[in-house]
Amino acid sequence: MRDTFVTTATGFLDDPRTAIVLADISAAAFAPAAARHPDRVLNVGIREQLMVGVAGGLALTGLRPIVHSYAPFLVERAYEQIKLDLDHQGVGAVLVSVGASYDRAAAGRTHLAPADVALIDTLRDWTVHVPGHRDEVPGLLRDAVCGEGSAYLRLSTESNGQPHPDAGDLRVVRDAGPGAPLLVVVGPLLDEAVAAVADRAVTVAYTHRPRPFDTAGLRALAGGEVILVEPYLAGTSARMVGAALADRPHRLLALGVGRSELRRYGTAADHTRWHGLDAAGLRRSIDAFLSV
Repeated sequence: MRDTFVTTATGFLDDPRTAIVLADISAAAFAPAAARHPDRVLNVGIREQLMVGVAGGLALTGLRPIVHSYAPFLVERAYEQIKLDLDHQGVGAVLVSVGASYDRAAAGRTHLAPADVALIDTLRDWTVHVPGHRDEVPGLLRDAVCGEGSAYLRLSTESNGQPHPDAGDLRVVRDAGPGAPLLVVVGPLLDEAVAAVADRAVTVAYTHRPRPFDTAGLRALAGGEVILVEPYLAGTSARMVGAALADRPHRLLALGVGRSELRRYGTAADHTRWHGLDAAGLRRSIDAFLSV
């Protein structure tokens, strides 16, 4: 996904309204673009707060900045600047992160950001894209850059086997018929979720755009039981589901990255397993939920 992002973002620089702001991360990958557009590919060094502040200033002049770093540096470290230099000023930018919840687990807690989408949720009117495959990235980035508001594009090394480029609204990938439990999956956990319910009568719907959440699609698909699987902090979208179905009796199981800090290194696959987000872990949680 990261390579696809670099290639796609570099192409957008042909539009003189587009700028890219970095804080050392991916600077080498964008070096050819910086040589061609030194006034619109800016590397501020390891100063993530400044990176967002510069993006806010560029946006105030009418440019459309793409701001890029690891998720904890981009969203958590620079949150105050996102709040003040973008939202408070009434300007938009496109934030693009790598690292996701635990892609760089071997680098330790500094590189883990399971709460990034929840933190973006405290802001107003943001679009959030969580692609599940690299081929979903170009279209999502294009939509974000060509838009007017602020957007967060969350890239990962984790991936589904095939892309679903048109799955902004909920896309049914497995239909178990009316009244069946509904499993809603965000981003790169789709394959694990489908495997987890392979022999169960469960409808599976996928989205790579959790914000704005497709509440109309949810209402059309949901029966009495909804299972939400997200690749970041568990329960991040639970309020969206609850609000959409407030007038209907329903049960919700929200699965994702747990709140307890594991204090382990390991690999991304290890963390997926430890958080119960692999097919076996999801199956255990879903079986327990549906058996009640």
